[in-house]
Amino acid sequence: MTSSAPPADPQPSLPEDIQHVSVAVVTVNYRTPQLTKKCLAALAGEKALLPNLKAIVVDGGSGDGSAAELDAFIARPEYKSWVSFFPLKLNGGFAWANNQAIMTLAREPSPPEFVHLLNPDAEITHGAVALLAAELKAHPRCGAVGSQLFDEAGRTAASAFRFPSAGREFVSAAQSGRLGSFLGIAPAVIQSAQACEVDWVTGASMMLRSAALRETGLFDDGFFLYYEEVELMHRLKAAGWTVRYVPASRVVHHEGSATGIATAHTLPPYWYQSRRRYFALTGGPFAMLSADLGRLAGYAVRKAKTLIGRRNGGSSFRAAQLGRGIWRQAKLRRPSTPAWGDPPGEPPMWMPQR
Repeated sequence: MTSSAPPADPQPSLPEDIQHVSVAVVTVNYRTPQLTKKCLAALAGEKALLPNLKAIVVDGGSGDGSAAELDAFIARPEYKSWVSFFPLKLNGGFAWANNQAIMTLAREPSPPEFVHLLNPDAEITHGAVALLAAELKAHPRCGAVGSQLFDEAGRTAASAFRFPSAGREFVSAAQSGRLGSFLGIAPAVIQSAQACEVDWVTGASMMLRSAALRETGLFDDGFFLYYEEVELMHRLKAAGWTVRYVPASRVVHHEGSATGIATAHTLPPYWYQSRRRYFALTGGPFAMLSADLGRLAGYAVRKAKTLIGRRNGGSSFRAAQLGRGIWRQAKLRRPSTPAWGDPPGEPPMWMPQR
């Protein structure tokens, strides 16, 4: 797989003290060892800007030989001094796997100042990690920063967002930005050529301040996949931390390589479950019900557009899935957020044994 990376500044503007910052990069592999290797190869060049950079590669219970392959790769001389390998027995999802690595880092004698979460299907350009660290250094109350993503053709991909709402659910399902403008509903995606404060950034390349995680806790492990970073940043902002977007930090993203969702025609059940959990945790039963009604109304608009011959792209969704969580409010609204100093190993909440 080849990519057309966007041009990067060969000499990004960085503060002099950035070389003293400690950053740990966490990459969770699930049956994508070749992409994980490419991710590490791109990351290696960042050591010149961040001498205290280290990385943890987590294998999320792939069960396909990925763990042995990555273990051998990381043992090579160019990686073994700064990359460690953390195989897990369970496929506990994105939130849980990242939590296992973060909790391990938290129990070290000198935990990192910042933790950068980087998807295995993401390739950084030069300076991408250092620029995120510099942004956190420049804004002491910033709890999370995110990169600008590009697709494999070098086109910008959505990277910074406003929080989900019933209105945005309606507009998204209707696939009509014009209708959103008419109703005064600001779009979910935020576009800016300059670094700015936003509601949330994509978890494909996101750096977190350890001090903020100590205060608010880690990812909620009731999410298997999707919406977990949105809920975390909602929690960060509620605690008085900010979230920022840094377009100068550029990352090529082979989106959906591990999950297949980018090419799927129907969203998987766990997407709906995560969506319901997000609204239930952040707004309660009314917020979840309003979001479902908004999406159903938007879906009706979309179907009407199809009937009159207007084409609609993107994944379809199952209307029947939307209301299935209404009768499970107690579990949906029960947080499962480990603290910074908790020991790793506890299985995620969404698994049946919990």
